[in-house]
Amino acid sequence: MKLPPLKALPVFEAVARLNSFSLAAEELAVSQSAVSHQIKQLETYLGEKLFLRSGRQLTLTEEGKQYLEPIGSALLQIERASEHMLGREESRLRLACFSSFAVRWLIPRLPDLQRARPQLDLALEMTMHNPQLSDRIADCFITIDTSSPAFSYELLYKERLFPVCSSDYWQRICRQLELDPQAQSEEGLAAAQLANFPLLSTQTIFNRQAGDWQAWYEVVAMSIPSSARIQHFSHMLLALEAARYHQGIVLTNDYMLSTLEDADDFVRLPCHHVITGDCFHFAWKTSRRREQGIQTLRRWLVAQAEADGLR
Repeated sequence: MKLPPLKALPVFEAVARLNSFSLAAEELAVSQSAVSHQIKQLETYLGEKLFLRSGRQLTLTEEGKQYLEPIGSALLQIERASEHMLGREESRLRLACFSSFAVRWLIPRLPDLQRARPQLDLALEMTMHNPQLSDRIADCFITIDTSSPAFSYELLYKERLFPVCSSDYWQRICRQLELDPQAQSEEGLAAAQLANFPLLSTQTIFNRQAGDWQAWYEVVAMSIPSSARIQHFSHMLLALEAARYHQGIVLTNDYMLSTLEDADDFVRLPCHHVITGDCFHFAWKTSRRREQGIQTLRRWLVAQAEADGLR
């Protein structure tokens, strides 16, 4: 078995993660010259530059980026395997997920997880976009990306969008359109009637302006009426807060309304819904499938999703 200089690998990982020779030296409790020597030795062995140095700026080369992913993952697995053999397997897990999912669904349920599984120490990494599936980012993920063959996936939720507004704003709609406020049928409010009120749009759902409302109207073979007033937001959390304060009608999903403390602030309008095609999965590296902490979290998430009717 031909291996690279093994002492250099943790040094390489630390420099790449901290983006600094001096910080890596401090973390590893060695001199900065020792760090430089180990990196030079590794680069000589590989015959490739791993870092670009320009004054005080340090960046990974393309070769360095490609090398970091498998090396970082391998070092982490060595650490986990050793801890397991020593009988002190790490119970701390990093979970990366969308900020909206974390804020509106996961965080309110964490006290239940802490009571049920006090040995599990969960650290959240929130992202605006789909998290990169990498051990360098987190130990497990809630993601809509299931393309990596190195990961296993468990379905939590198939997203659908439906219009909601504040309770007070619903009363205003009913007065203006002469509707029964207690109407529950999905056909109780015509799509064209919504255009009489401000439509709050989240750009990130379909990555285009008013894409959410375009998709919603297309379900009934309509375009957004030209008279519609659309207010744009970069994030569903912002649009939902605008709706809470009576600024119009927003398209949201099931998990955004699952916080019991404020669910009564909103009314789901008696209209149709639209399936976005996004499916939220819990993802973990298949090579780590036997880790107790990951499987404990997986089972708890699935149970919570089933209890809330998400799956």
